[in-house]
Amino acid sequence: MRLSRPAAGLFACLALALGCAAARAEGPTFKVDPFWPKPLPNNWILGQVASVTVDAIGHIWINQRPNSLTIDEKGAFTTPKTSKCCVPAPSIIEFDQEGNVAQAWGGPGQGYEWPKQEHGILLDNKDRVWLAGNGDNDGMVLNFTRDGKFIKQWGHMGPNNGSLDPKQFGQVADFAIDADANEIYMADGYGNHRVIVLDMDTGALKRMWGAYGKPPTDNRVVGYNPDDPQFANPVHCVKIANDGLVYVCDRVNNRVQVFHKDGSFVKQFVYLPETRKSGSTWDVAFWPDKDQSYLIMVDGTNNEMRVLRRSDGEVLSTFGRSGRMAGEFHWVHTVAVDKDGNVYTTEVDTGKRLQKWTPTNGAPQR
Repeated sequence: MRLSRPAAGLFACLALALGCAAARAEGPTFKVDPFWPKPLPNNWILGQVASVTVDAIGHIWINQRPNSLTIDEKGAFTTPKTSKCCVPAPSIIEFDQEGNVAQAWGGPGQGYEWPKQEHGILLDNKDRVWLAGNGDNDGMVLNFTRDGKFIKQWGHMGPNNGSLDPKQFGQVADFAIDADANEIYMADGYGNHRVIVLDMDTGALKRMWGAYGKPPTDNRVVGYNPDDPQFANPVHCVKIANDGLVYVCDRVNNRVQVFHKDGSFVKQFVYLPETRKSGSTWDVAFWPDKDQSYLIMVDGTNNEMRVLRRSDGEVLSTFGRSGRMAGEFHWVHTVAVDKDGNVYTTEVDTGKRLQKWTPTNGAPQR
């Protein structure tokens, strides 16, 4: 059939529009699973869920804050009891893929100082659990076995000694592991203004750096500045890609800076630079395809998740919005992605929630 010139033009415009739509559809898309995780046992309730990670067998771990619960939320735990529900869940919870609690532990104990306010969690290649907190004077990092047996404490509870101190930390927010080099990277953090790298077994200092790979300082520029020569507080995430690039969330400055492992600066991406208060770049996770083609980003101030093209930081799509319903957020805080592309998000403040998002398009091929 031969099209008239107007019809042919309309067809061309439609084809172009469809092509543009296809281009905009690059990257994975998601829907929330409102039935994950399953109801907690033992009359437990979650407080603020500070962080999430996925281990080598695909189990999901969280570090949550029992002390953030209000009196009415923990009515079964008060003396005398004021209601049937609930009891604070332990700080550390491991879930299986179906959303069942596999185990739970954590809290003050013999031989270590538990954080005043829980924050980061990571399992390393030796199945050790790394924990930290961002409460006042939370200057330590803790190591436990997978089943909660204490191994070692690094640093100690006490005042922050500044961003050049090699042994005392400043409210560490996040961890990353370089297994081949036997190194632990820390986003340090809520008190300090640095990334610090230690030997994973001895704790010996390997290196540290601030924004743009410069030596860290505690000299703060007054007010928000996306070109700030120093990290703001908090330095909220550190992640290492398979290609060796290190991604660091400079949250309040609305940017992610990218480095080589030696701390040399590569590039930065800035998102919604008009965002104030707690900033727009809270956490990132890598998409689990061979090239880690995308980043999944958390923005807790604007309460949305972003899908970014990792090569250039381009925003491909967003999901979630402010609200209380499944698939909505209040202070979405951290993110983890499993090998099948399932996304796990946490919420703090009054959100106090863990949600799972399953891919509806663009799941990684294996």
